[in-house]
This record gives sequence, structure tokens and C-alpha cells, in this order.
Amino acid sequence: MAGPIVLTDDNFSSEVMESGQPVLVDFWATWCGPCRMIAPIVEELSDEYEGKAMIAKVDVDTAQKTAQEFGIRSIPTLLLFKGGKVVEQIIGAVPKQQIVDKLDAALAD
Repeated sequence: MAGPIVLTDDNFSSEVMESGQPVLVDFWATWCGPCRMIAPIVEELSDEYEGKAMIAKVDVDTAQKTAQEFGIRSIPTLLLFKGGKVVEQIIGAVPKQQIVDKLDAALAD
């Protein structure tokens, strides 16, 4: 039960763009209510997908360069990367099943 990997401007590229497995990245901030609502879901997914997909978090206040690079304008935003490219985007606090469906689809490809 390691929990999501914390990403920064410095380690984003090496952790996400060069990953050999799908990576779900949660762009969030401490002051964001909806972000706090989905945080437990992101935690659960990090356990459930351990070894199959990487689950990570980016605090948009401390990793502003990365947030700008991916055009993050509203949070929470979840980006699903596969092979270094964004293959899915989920904006807002959504039900867990919606995130699971996208992760499972990326794993099936």
C-alpha cells in the first residue's frame, strides 16, 4: 500500500513519459474541494492497479510548469498516459467506475 507517486516538474518526464505501463496522473491542489473528494478513489486505485498501471499525483501549485505544459485549466483533471502520450482525459470529480473503465481500456489495448 504505497499510494500514488508524487510527481514534480523535475521527475514528471522520467516517471510518466518513459514509463513502460499506463500512468494515471491526478492534477490537484490542496485548496480544491472536488480534488479532496476523489483523493480516496485515487488512493484505492494505486493499490488496485499496483503492478499493472502507475497512479500518480501532481500538485498544480508546486508543479506549475507541468500543469501549464498539459493545459490544465480546471482541477481535478486526470490524464491517462500510455507510451508517453495522453490517451484519456477526465475532468472533475467523477465516479470511481468511470476512471476504472478508462484504465481497464488502456490496459486492454
